[in-house]
Amino acid sequence: MIEKKETAAEKPDEPTSSIAQKPIVEIPPIKNKGLLFIVALILGWLSDFLFWEQVFGVNVPLFLTVCLVGGVYWLISAGFKPSKKSLLLLIPFLFFCFASFTRREPLTSFLAYLFTFISLGLFATSYRGGFWIFYGLSDYARKLLTLLFDVIIQPIQFVIQLRKDPSSENLLSKNSPLWGLLRGLVVALPIVWCFGTILASADVVFDQKLDDFFEDFSENTQRFITILICAYILIGVFLHSVLKSEDKKFDEESKPFIKSFVGFIEASVILISVSLLFLAFVSIQFQYFFGGENNIGVAGFTYSQYARRGFNEMLVVAFFSLVLILGLSSLTKRENENQKIIYSIFNVVLVALVMIILVSAYQRIELGIGWHGYSRLRLYPKIFLIWLALLFVTVAVLELIRNQKFFAFAALMASFGFGASLYFFNVDDAIIERNVYRAWNGKNLNVPHLASLSDDAIPMLAREFLYNKEIPDEVRQGLGAALACYRYFEERPHITTYDWRSYNWSGSQAQQTLDFVRPYLDGYVIKYDKYPLKVKTPNGSLYECILRGSADEKEE
Repeated sequence: MIEKKETAAEKPDEPTSSIAQKPIVEIPPIKNKGLLFIVALILGWLSDFLFWEQVFGVNVPLFLTVCLVGGVYWLISAGFKPSKKSLLLLIPFLFFCFASFTRREPLTSFLAYLFTFISLGLFATSYRGGFWIFYGLSDYARKLLTLLFDVIIQPIQFVIQLRKDPSSENLLSKNSPLWGLLRGLVVALPIVWCFGTILASADVVFDQKLDDFFEDFSENTQRFITILICAYILIGVFLHSVLKSEDKKFDEESKPFIKSFVGFIEASVILISVSLLFLAFVSIQFQYFFGGENNIGVAGFTYSQYARRGFNEMLVVAFFSLVLILGLSSLTKRENENQKIIYSIFNVVLVALVMIILVSAYQRIELGIGWHGYSRLRLYPKIFLIWLALLFVTVAVLELIRNQKFFAFAALMASFGFGASLYFFNVDDAIIERNVYRAWNGKNLNVPHLASLSDDAIPMLAREFLYNKEIPDEVRQGLGAALACYRYFEERPHITTYDWRSYNWSGSQAQQTLDFVRPYLDGYVIKYDKYPLKVKTPNGSLYECILRGSADEKEE
């Protein structure tokens, strides 16, 4: 008797491979699938309406906010509610949205746009789970790459699965009228083009009308393709929020990305060696730099020479110290409680020494400000150093409480804090106020530098020019020269199609201020016959008008 061999299908108790059981992408039950395409196409059209032949202004936060509302509306209607923790990301999103169209200072605007997109991206990647607070640095990188991948792949896989769905067979099957229409257009277009070319050569008027038609057709086609691309990207983002944001396998006590392999003794030697080097450097700072100008003179340097050097190097040392602390912390094996305590002490000592180095760097920036006044290249690092120091303190605290997994969250919050500080500090406005105060006390007023800032500076410049009655007349005329430069660049003849979609609050305030101050600038004459452009004040002084964006290159 021949025994019949059992196949895999006849063995219900034998587990099949995971590949056979599970598709590559498993889409959970989704309601209102058709609504996804409608919402995405509406948002794609909105992007064309808001951005075509416009510059960035209120259109950016308006579009992103509508995308957020439209995406959440579809996700909730499809059966997916947001996590309460993920909703916290709406705070930085709304703040930086507001900041993006109320400032014109370059770094402030750039960080506002950047952090707006980061907040929105984190909201999409943690929409259902809300674990973004517990992400590590590797999790942030992995989530970003996954989001970019899903933006490209998920819409295609979603359409493929819809075609297999019987409920969508009439719309997406091969015999669908939609595909027949597309095939007909593909065949008809070259035929129509050939006949149109022949007829255009036969009639001049028809040829002109055809040229006008194709010119409009080319622009409309480009805009239509842009709408489709935007809709495609949004579909990918929304599907990513459905598929990858729940983080079912995410564990707050998850294993590190790389297994610890550095011994406790080796790590201790490294930390002690670096700490001794930093201690030697810090002792020099207390002996000479913090000790005053007389001690530096003994070493053969002037105070100015000594203080100017080393700021960038100190920032590099601080950055790599942070990398060293975090890297060793994640890679070092600590096998018992005593080793954990000793290692934490070494880390805290190193952080304390780095903090002193940061104080030295901050003092050098303050001296530069005292000698030359405010500039962007001095204010940026001054504010940055404060947040970097706070981050180091946080690292030390996390090390002591042994909760290093929150470092990535702390770094993200410090980044948000730096961007928010630039906004509230109003960099260009502060440059005007501080440098006018210095000129009031006998220091030189660098008029070309003041005339090269952004629109954020103009209201403060006009306020000092019109209402500060105590400043010397020479300083006042220098401020008037700077305002005359701004007025000249704003009033140059140009054709623009920008409207409310490109509105920026700072630019609007600057324009209103220039209109108000115009009658007070009648005595200022622009000399544009030679390069560089100059403005002549009523007392006969000449000042250069530097193009915006080159302020820090010629501020000295």
